[in-house]
Amino acid sequence: MKKLWSFIKTAVLGGVIVILPAAILYLVFQWLFRLVANMVHPLSNLLAQWFESILDNIPFGQLQGIISEVLAIIIILTFCFAVGVAVKTRLGGWLFHTVESSVLRVAPGYKTVKEIVMQLFGSKKTPFSRVALVRLFGDTLVTTFVTDEHPDGSLTVFMPTAPNPTSGWIFHVKPEDIHVVDVTVENAMRTVIGCGVGSQSLLDAIQSQNKPDPSKNTQNT
Repeated sequence: MKKLWSFIKTAVLGGVIVILPAAILYLVFQWLFRLVANMVHPLSNLLAQWFESILDNIPFGQLQGIISEVLAIIIILTFCFAVGVAVKTRLGGWLFHTVESSVLRVAPGYKTVKEIVMQLFGSKKTPFSRVALVRLFGDTLVTTFVTDEHPDGSLTVFMPTAPNPTSGWIFHVKPEDIHVVDVTVENAMRTVIGCGVGSQSLLDAIQSQNKPDPSKNTQNT
C-alpha cells in the first residue's frame, strides 16, 4: 500500500509539473490577448463600420469581433518582434537581464515556463549535439544527449530528468553501450518534457538503424 501511494503521489506530482506551467502560459496569453483586444476596441469599431458598408452580408458584431482579434494578434506579434530586436542590443540585453534577475526570477513558475517555451520552440542554445539511447541497466534503454566525444570512442552523455530537462546526470559510456539515433534534439527534448510521450520515434529510429541491409546480404551470397 505504501508503494502504491508513493507511485500515485509521484504520478500526480509529475502531471501537475507538466500541466501547470502550460496552463499558466495559456492563461497569461489569454489575458494579454483580451487586454489588447479591449484596447483596440474603438479602432475595430471604426474598421467594422467601414467594412459593413462594403460587405452587407456580414453582421456588424461579427465583423467587430473578427477585426478585434486580428488586430490583437498583429499587435502582440509586433510587440514580441520589437522586444526581440531590442534585447539583441547591448542596452536592451543588459536591461532585460537586470529585470529578469531582480524581478522575474522570483515570480512563481517563471523559470519553468521559460524553459519549456525555449525548449519547445528550439530557441535555446544547448550543448547537446546528438540524441542517443544508452544501455545502462541491463536491457533498459535511457534517453540521453551527447555532450562530448573522446579519443577511445567513448562518449559523455547527459540524461535529463522528466519533466524538467534542466537537471539530470552525466555518464561516460563505452561505444558498445550507446546507440546514436537520427532524431532531432528538439523532438527528443519534447519527449523528456512530456514524461516519455512520443518516445516511439526514438525506438523506431534505433530499430531502423539495426535492421540488416538486404543489398549487403545479396552481395555476400
